[in-house]
Amino acid sequence: MPGALQRPAVVARVSDLIGYTPLLELAVTETGSRLLLKLEMYNPTGTAKIRMARAMIDAAEAAGELRPGGRIVESTSGNTGLGLAVVAAERGYTFTAVVDNHACADKLRGMKALGTELVHVVDDGTEELATAAREELAEEMARGQDNTVFTEQHNNPANGAGYHPVAHELVEALDGSLDVLIAAVGTGGALFGTARELGRLIAGFSVVGVEPKGSIAFGGPAHDYYQSGTGTPEGAELGALVDFDLLDEGVKVGDIEAFATCRAVARTGLLIGGSAGGVVHAALHRLSALPPGSTMVALINDGGEKYMDTVFNDDWMRERDLLSSEAEREIDELLTKLRGNR
Repeated sequence: MPGALQRPAVVARVSDLIGYTPLLELAVTETGSRLLLKLEMYNPTGTAKIRMARAMIDAAEAAGELRPGGRIVESTSGNTGLGLAVVAAERGYTFTAVVDNHACADKLRGMKALGTELVHVVDDGTEELATAAREELAEEMARGQDNTVFTEQHNNPANGAGYHPVAHELVEALDGSLDVLIAAVGTGGALFGTARELGRLIAGFSVVGVEPKGSIAFGGPAHDYYQSGTGTPEGAELGALVDFDLLDEGVKVGDIEAFATCRAVARTGLLIGGSAGGVVHAALHRLSALPPGSTMVALINDGGEKYMDTVFNDDWMRERDLLSSEAEREIDELLTKLRGNR
């Protein structure tokens, strides 16, 4: 990537390794349109969300809300918590993560290894997503406590600001040639934070958001889903960072299709997370309809290594009626066709 931003050769803190993530060309059409994956799993903790975790702590410090020896509280399904855990450890803060068992076990183990206090909002083993209950408990735990901050990722402007560097990285790496930005929509920080800053730098691109079927940001019906760290489940409030004025298209992808895409992409040599599978599924099915020579960039917010017990586990998938050889074969064939044009 000639001219791309470069990470310093030697850094002093783990968080100094954030950013400068690579772009991978996954697929190309016969007309020269290409799908590039922004591989955010190359950030520390293997996820994009450490970008906004650092930004939220920076903002709390700047506002005087967080001082040496303070405590951070957040409701998380895993990746935000991993990012907060790293920055809290570096700066000497205590971090309490309010979680449920919908999160992948490896994310919970990772947070605990980094010194995080885990508080389960439900502890009966159920896998149901409990976003609203987590938020309420996290807010309650921080309320009235001295030198304690509930970072409240769903409504924290610093979340979106944390992704502004992604826009700069893309513009420099691609010389401003970007036609479509596509990403998962959970808090909205990654897609809309990037898109807002990108709009200050270049013009003429469209924005596509992807959420799981069952999520309600783009309408109903609401039902449970297994893609973690994304979407807005029934009962949860839509995050303040979701900006429909910036959105050109909202897409829903089911768990079967998202996870089949993860498994098919793995056979190209790349492991991506469950919600990233939904993004790539939507991107692959839109690529051929783009004008010749277009560039579509998909934000891949985490890697697949944390999903060995779920997405890449045949038994887990089969028990939940998520395993589909037909869906995997369809993506395999589409990838084979598009990758043959490179």
